[in-house]
Amino acid sequence: MKNNRFFFWSLAGPGSVFLVLFLILPLISIIVFSFWRTESYQLYADWNLDNYRVLATNASYATFLIRSLVMATVVSAVSLVFAWPAAFFITRYGGQFKIILLLLTSTPFLTGEILRVTAMQQILGPIGLINMALGSFGFDPIAFIMYTNTSTAIGLVYLWLPFMVLAIHLSLLNFDFELLQVAKVNGARPLRAFWEITWPLNRAGSAIGVVLVFIPTLASSIPSKFMGGPNGSLFGNILANQFGSTGTWALGSAMGVVLFLVSMLVLFLVWKSIGDPKRSGITIKGGG
Repeated sequence: MKNNRFFFWSLAGPGSVFLVLFLILPLISIIVFSFWRTESYQLYADWNLDNYRVLATNASYATFLIRSLVMATVVSAVSLVFAWPAAFFITRYGGQFKIILLLLTSTPFLTGEILRVTAMQQILGPIGLINMALGSFGFDPIAFIMYTNTSTAIGLVYLWLPFMVLAIHLSLLNFDFELLQVAKVNGARPLRAFWEITWPLNRAGSAIGVVLVFIPTLASSIPSKFMGGPNGSLFGNILANQFGSTGTWALGSAMGVVLFLVSMLVLFLVWKSIGDPKRSGITIKGGG
């Protein structure tokens, strides 16, 4: 019995200590600081709800939060649409090259986030590759793809798309593709077979992918800072300013708590949307 306990804690202990020191304790400190006040870049243990009152009464914070929620929703939806064909192709037809193809989707992570965003600037910018190519053919430059919310969304999809591909790919690894052949024999067209068979049996992977894209986008600040222009700030940019230029750490902590609660709400909604894959009610019917 003692040996079993020692073996268990030797395996679980290091991970548990790491989570407590670098996840739980920092989160608790953020919650505590959110009830304090800041003066001249110093935190004072003056317990109050003023920071939350500021967030509730100042409409600008709600505007930035709503803008971030919309951006995260759009980026997640676009990533889901683009990731499914890539993940399906890698899993279905990748064969012995599955790992290589999957790693190729993650090649942007070989460089830092700022360098990747800068590379997108060189493509979408006023003197980027796209507008230079258009100019060489006598066309006017496209203004809406840089320093706008559109360019921010493109940059965020570029950053987080590999996470969506990975999540869907992992869910498809245990999928029986013979079911699609059965559906085809029974007269189901590819789109219908996907919607009634592939999607219900793999919606958990899609949901995990949405979470892996939605939450980082919700707290993101770098793409909107470099690509969003003067009117493209998101909630993450305002949050970063509280711990940087303005030095209002207590208010920033309160914003962090709000962001955490919103993220937990998203996780709950996604969990409820997954349901039980065994109750997907899949039926294969004849006809198109």
